[in-house]
Amino acid sequence: MEQETILYYYPLPARPDSADNTIAAKKHWFQEAVLPVMLLTTQGEFGILGCAVPPFYYRKKTWKAPILSEAMETALHTAAGMPDTCVHQDILRLLPSESRGRWQPHAGTVKRLIKYLLEQRAGKVLALTGMVTVLLGQPEETERQLETTWELLEPYLPRVNRMLLYYEGRESQKSKEETAFHKHYNDEATAGEDDREALQEYIEDYYYEYGLVPQLVPYRRSEMAAFRCGKEPCGGVILDYGEGFRYPKITSADCVYIDVTSDEEKERLLGRKSPAIPYISPLKYLDTVVKNSYDRKVKMT
Repeated sequence: MEQETILYYYPLPARPDSADNTIAAKKHWFQEAVLPVMLLTTQGEFGILGCAVPPFYYRKKTWKAPILSEAMETALHTAAGMPDTCVHQDILRLLPSESRGRWQPHAGTVKRLIKYLLEQRAGKVLALTGMVTVLLGQPEETERQLETTWELLEPYLPRVNRMLLYYEGRESQKSKEETAFHKHYNDEATAGEDDREALQEYIEDYYYEYGLVPQLVPYRRSEMAAFRCGKEPCGGVILDYGEGFRYPKITSADCVYIDVTSDEEKERLLGRKSPAIPYISPLKYLDTVVKNSYDRKVKMT
């Protein structure tokens, strides 16, 4: 298999020897803003290139979106091969909202990163718990997410004896009066009609191949109309595809939380709710790679 290359754009770490912090992408007004690309690490199926984005593009002038976009495009074209891109949230926020999708990684890239994270963390957790929890996202993404989950988890399924699948139910056809009634008297109204039959065809292979019967549980709606996990205990290897934190009921510290979406708010809320549970995600891993690279440079100087 050909090795994939990932180009990661991240904020340039602060330099203690730069008191005024005037680190810029160009030194003279007549120059173009340049973002250097360097190799950070290689890990089996993929190599990771880094592109540090300084806080200013010239002197103390903060980035303008078109200038940053052009500099990022130039860096991408100078990188060897045809790399896919990942962008730190702080850099992504500097770009126009309409162009941010262009810099999001392909689904295959995210899958490779999650696969690597599972290789590093899943074995020990499954040996202790034998459990997998999957927090699915929007119904239109369910089929793709279940296919991805099967590909990611298949090497570990012989060690799994319990699997919990939370899913978003379709909206029930209730009147506005009924909806208002439930919101008033029940702050965790169900997420909608039961879609178990529609999901069964996607999970039959778990039983036929491994004798495993995944437990299907619909999310519940909170008073704020957000999807939340119910009272069913979650644990083991948790794969989260959802938009927004779903507040899983985690009863054991023998757990690892893998956020496929790399949502900073999920990390914050998980840390507040369950501080003993390690949070990992593709972008969190890439940040660790950047930190390790800089630490090595410091030791060498």
